[in-house]
Amino acid sequence: MTKKISGALILLFVVLTAKPMWSWAEERYSDLQNFSKILNLVQQYYVEPVDTKKLVNGAIKGMLRELDPHTNYMPPDIFKDFESETAGEFGGLGIEISIQNGVLTIISPIEDTPAWKAGIKPGDKVIAIDGNSTKGFSLVEASALLKGKRGEPVVLSVVRDNADKPVDITVVRGQVKIKSVKATQLDDGYLYVKITSFIETTHKELEKALSDYKSNNKGKMEGILIDLRKNPGGLLDQAIKICDMFLKEGVIVSTIARDPKNKDVTYASKKAEYGDVPIVILINEYSASASEIVSGALQDNKRALIVGERSFGKGSVQSVIKLGDGSGLKLTVARYYTPNGISIQAEGIKPDIEIEDVNSELFSKALNEKKSVREQDISGHLIGTKEKEKKAAGKGKIDTSAAAWWKDVASKKDSELTEKERLFKTDYQGYQAYSYLRAMKTLSSLKK
Repeated sequence: MTKKISGALILLFVVLTAKPMWSWAEERYSDLQNFSKILNLVQQYYVEPVDTKKLVNGAIKGMLRELDPHTNYMPPDIFKDFESETAGEFGGLGIEISIQNGVLTIISPIEDTPAWKAGIKPGDKVIAIDGNSTKGFSLVEASALLKGKRGEPVVLSVVRDNADKPVDITVVRGQVKIKSVKATQLDDGYLYVKITSFIETTHKELEKALSDYKSNNKGKMEGILIDLRKNPGGLLDQAIKICDMFLKEGVIVSTIARDPKNKDVTYASKKAEYGDVPIVILINEYSASASEIVSGALQDNKRALIVGERSFGKGSVQSVIKLGDGSGLKLTVARYYTPNGISIQAEGIKPDIEIEDVNSELFSKALNEKKSVREQDISGHLIGTKEKEKKAAGKGKIDTSAAAWWKDVASKKDSELTEKERLFKTDYQGYQAYSYLRAMKTLSSLKK
């Protein structure tokens, strides 16, 4: 009798504890039953014969559309293209796209690709592709229309800020081979490095660029200006490896999934071959994802000065799952956090010093044509309280000394320009970032 009662109590306990699980399963089963019924009704009674696979794929797309823009289902052909993109060579236009407020938007064209050469700009809103409206498109659906055979043209109808009407831009699809790192020697000991995207070879390319420069300059390296403007991101492991080149210790990045306890923290390996070289990183509103991880890691560890404009704010983690039929699922599984625990998602990286983009030619012209002179324009003037506050916040007035440099550069023929002059001839942000890099050496010597 006792055994029977004990068994009954155990059974009752199991039933009570399992009830929430049964309730959850029953609810999900009911939803799946509705889906199955609707699928059967469409198959049997729709006015025309239907492709069941097409219906199921459409249902999957609709389900994922309820989530975020970066969660997508990729049919086998699209998934195959996706795998080849991260290798650094693929057929297409060479752009990073996103869905912003329901509109297909260009984050950035990658330098030297067909889209970049055709004049596609960051922030362009694509309202049609070859006359097909992009309203309601997912990223995967847009990608399917953008990709095609090499040599075939595609017409993008784009809307730009302050434009009266859409502009049609024809881009000829090509074989996109990305050189993700471009290095330019500045003055003695200083190096400018442009990283266009983070692909499988980025870390090796950067390593080689720095090593070659160091060898050619007898080991002398006074500072590195890393330009991440318009860099749409890419592979996380490459961003981590690059941070590891400059960090002697500390956290690089952390990711937190649905459960806050499920936190993954990545630390510097303490190799840091270039751990003592002064660094300035240049970002803007189109620096996204892996670019923001590098900027945030070096900023929070006080390893680099970040200048420019607040970055894009793409701080979510996608896991790519290859399915049995060759298709793939890109699923958002976590958020990125900087070493100080700040979420990148929708916030971006705020520069230490904000530098707005300025058309250098118009700026020089305006300064030359300026007629009135105020106290603050006189060299060596006594600095006012508000001016002190602006300088402390990194928002001082535009450096008028730059105008003289540009005026000198403008007077030269292209063949007479140095690499530095050619690089910054029309790049106000870049020139100012370089000035801050040079100033870092002076400041460090004063501290000693």
